[in-house]
Amino acid sequence: MIISLKAVNLLFVAGIKKKFTCPGLGLFYTLFSAFLFSVASLFLKKIEDVHSVEISAFRCVFQMAFVLPGLIYYKTGFLGPKGKRVFLFFRGFLGSAAMILLYYAFQIMPLADATVITFSSPVFTSLLAWIFLKEKYSFWDLLFTLFTITGVVLIARPPFLFGSNVTGIEGSYRNHLKGTIAAVASAVSSASTFVILRKMGKSVHYFLSVWYYAVIGLIECIVVLIVLNEWTLPYCGTDRVLLILIGLLGLGGQIFLTKALQIEKAGPVAIMKTMDVVFAFILQILFLNHLPTWWTVGGALCVIASSSGTAIRKWQKNSKKVKENEI
Repeated sequence: MIISLKAVNLLFVAGIKKKFTCPGLGLFYTLFSAFLFSVASLFLKKIEDVHSVEISAFRCVFQMAFVLPGLIYYKTGFLGPKGKRVFLFFRGFLGSAAMILLYYAFQIMPLADATVITFSSPVFTSLLAWIFLKEKYSFWDLLFTLFTITGVVLIARPPFLFGSNVTGIEGSYRNHLKGTIAAVASAVSSASTFVILRKMGKSVHYFLSVWYYAVIGLIECIVVLIVLNEWTLPYCGTDRVLLILIGLLGLGGQIFLTKALQIEKAGPVAIMKTMDVVFAFILQILFLNHLPTWWTVGGALCVIASSSGTAIRKWQKNSKKVKENEI
């Protein structure tokens, strides 16, 4: 069999690329992204006398400043395709609502508790995709949903199940319950955002999606701050530095997560992203002097098991489809 010189060159180049490919780089990016997000959450807990909605507004301003050059460079425009603008609006509204609710939960309940609850998002995504996109919802999906609900209940510890003396919370139980509801609502809003992005597909540029998220989020924050009359100028010094760092760390976390998804399969990335919970527990113990209860640890295991299970099943399904297409 005669092999052409061109084929030999192609094989040689492929061999070089394979040789210099760094295995696990995508997972390292995911791990680093999880660390950046966790540190940003810790800084949020350290800020005093600044409402979570105002912090969200600063985050939106940072995103707008960094995304704007990308929109100009790629010439995407600022409104997007006419048929996709409604989806972009709801993506921006629900995505920013998820951020605001998550920041509120971080401020009034333990860091690890809020982080764990938000990891129920993949389970809600499967449920909403079944309702709105008519995707298959299997017995395993139902089982993972029940596991997630169990985990949230263990973290929330409602008095009618656990009695009136609830330990291991920050402040009053009322605030703990409000934080739990906000974290669950954040997870549902985030899941809705994923369903909308799946509906839009790849027809809309990533920068445009983030632009809507930042602009609508900023408008949303301003309206809420006016209604609540909670706008305050951050104190000079530590608070302003922390606000800048939250914006930079949040942006860095998104960049590294996007890079991870570009070079690694979604399943392993979703599993590695559960390190968010581990980092949250470590930072909470080291810097906030708050030891998690066994109820929280049990709830975390339930939620991580369900979100990881959902990611693994999705990964297996996609791998199976790829093999079938190759055949």
